[in-house]
Order: sequence, then structure tokens, then C-alpha cells
Amino acid sequence: MKNAWAIRFATDEVLETSVQLGVRNIVFYGGPGVDVLPGTDQPHGKDRNSYDDYAGFRKRIEAYGLNLVACENGFISNPAFYDIAFGGPKRDELIENLASEISDMGRAGIPILGYNWMPNSVWRSGNTVIRGGTEVTAWDSMATDQSSIMQISESTREQLNKYDTSAENMWECLEYWIRAITPVAEDAGIRLGIHPDDPPVPQLGGVPRLLGSFDAYKRLTSIVDSPANAIEFCQGTFSEMEGEDIYEMIRYFTERQKVLYVHFRNVSGTVPAFHEEFINTGYVDMKKAMETYNSAGYDGVFMDDHCPVIVGDSSFPGNWGGYRSRIFAQGYIQAMLEAVTGERPAG
Repeated sequence: MKNAWAIRFATDEVLETSVQLGVRNIVFYGGPGVDVLPGTDQPHGKDRNSYDDYAGFRKRIEAYGLNLVACENGFISNPAFYDIAFGGPKRDELIENLASEISDMGRAGIPILGYNWMPNSVWRSGNTVIRGGTEVTAWDSMATDQSSIMQISESTREQLNKYDTSAENMWECLEYWIRAITPVAEDAGIRLGIHPDDPPVPQLGGVPRLLGSFDAYKRLTSIVDSPANAIEFCQGTFSEMEGEDIYEMIRYFTERQKVLYVHFRNVSGTVPAFHEEFINTGYVDMKKAMETYNSAGYDGVFMDDHCPVIVGDSSFPGNWGGYRSRIFAQGYIQAMLEAVTGERPAG
């Protein structure tokens, strides 16, 4: 088991800081549906990233002595890809285009693509205050101010109204995608993992949420029995699932080698109400969680995620989501790895 740092901007400062912190593995927020890889010199306005783009980006990361272990993004939240989520007329064309880019990613030496199946993205219902006056996002199923973190335009709402947005159709479309994309990933040597729905509730904004329970993930991983059909295991979101045992889910999917990498974060509780937490202040026993991964044979990486933005974070380049707070989370993850496995970061 290893630690990884999640980055959105591959600036010299961010990469140098990674090395100084003893981080050796990078998870990059980018991939299909993003017209340029931030931190490179590519021109904007392209249809997609090419093999050369991905290979060049990997080499840039490796030039610092780092490993690019995964890319993750949310292309399905882009209305341009809604035909895949809901079965529109351009579904096969869009899948073919994504398959081509995913194949290029794999051939370029990127081993994992993490993505989600939330057409209207992550939702929250406001903010709350935790340790030291830190403001974090919250969810309450009874709240009246629920909204997507993605700006949903009126044209997007009209577009959604044209589709069959039933859960039955969405499952059919997800299975269609998995069956089409898995052989492509296998041939390219890349594994694909889907992030759970955050928050894990039945529907939001009139659109069902499919992946919000233990049983839903058992169904997903059974669609095609392949190492390429796996899970971007966001422990925070799995921990939000009402009535589920987070440690049982960790063990079950880890033993079956379905966990590609872990968003090692904590939350205050489960649906119907929870809020974000620092990594060491939520309800999940993080040492017990890491011991569970270890005993079940996990050999992947743990990355920081949803780190609360603390004072001074906005002053750093790119404001990439709690720079100082992420450093705190990295220290915690490294200490936990050493406590559980004896592993220490490079000197």
C-alpha cells in the first residue's frame, strides 16, 4: 500500500512539493472530456487529448521522480455525453470516441481511469462549520436548498427532459457502456473504476442515482467479470451510505481485487444527513479502515480527497482545493501507512 497526492494543476511548485513531502504517486484530475491536460503546453480547443498528450504528460510527471498512477474525471456530468448516460442517438459515436481516447491513455502508460456515473454531478445542501471555524459542505435529505455543485443551465434541464431518465433505463445504459468499454480497456492495458454517487440517495433533480449502495456495486462489478471493470473507491462516499458497514464493503471489494485506488477521507455520518470532516475527525475509524484494506490484500494507493479549505489555502497557485489542508491529509496518510504496514516515505 502506498500514498498518492491528487493534483489538478501540474505546476513546477506542485510537483516539487510532492517530492519534498515524500509523495511518489500522483492521481491527476483530467482525462476524457477535458480538451487539454492542464500543466502542459497543448493548445486549447482540441476535440480530445491524444496519445502524445498523455505520453508527454506522464513523462513530465516522471521527470520529477513521480509516478502517474491514475487519471480521474467526470465526463458523464458533461451534457455533451448525456446520450451515453440515457441512450440518445449519438451514444455509439460518443462511446467510440471515448474508447479511442481511453485506448490512447492505456497505450501511453496510464494504468487507471477513474470516473463517475452522476449526470448532474455531486450535490450538497449548504455548509456547516467544524474544527477551528472551518467551513465545509453538508448534506441533509430534508433540506430545501439542495443543489448540484455543477451549474445546471436551463438548456441542460430542457435536454434532460428529452431523455428517459428512469432508473431502469439508466441501468440499461450503464450496462451497455460497461460491456462496450471493458474489452477496449483490456486491450489497452488500462483499468476503469466508477466512483459512487455522492450523496448516495435514490434521485436528485429528477435524475436517479444508481451507485449508492453495497448491492448496487455488487451489480456493477458483475456486469462483466474483468479486472478492467472495477471501482474508484471513494471511502468518504461509501461511508455516507445509509445502513451499510464501511469495513465490510472495504473487505468485500478489496478481496475481489476491485478497488483500484482509495479516496481516503472521512465524513460525520451517513445519509440522511452528514457533512465533510477533516481526515481525523469523522465517524470512521481510519486506522481500522486501513487495517482492513491491508488484511484483505490491497496493494494500491490512498489519496487525499475533499480536504477542507483552511486559512491561507486560497493564496496558493491554482487554488486546487485546500493546498495546505491536503498537506495535512498527506501527513496523516503517511503516518497511518507506517503504523499499519511499517512502510515509510522515501528519504
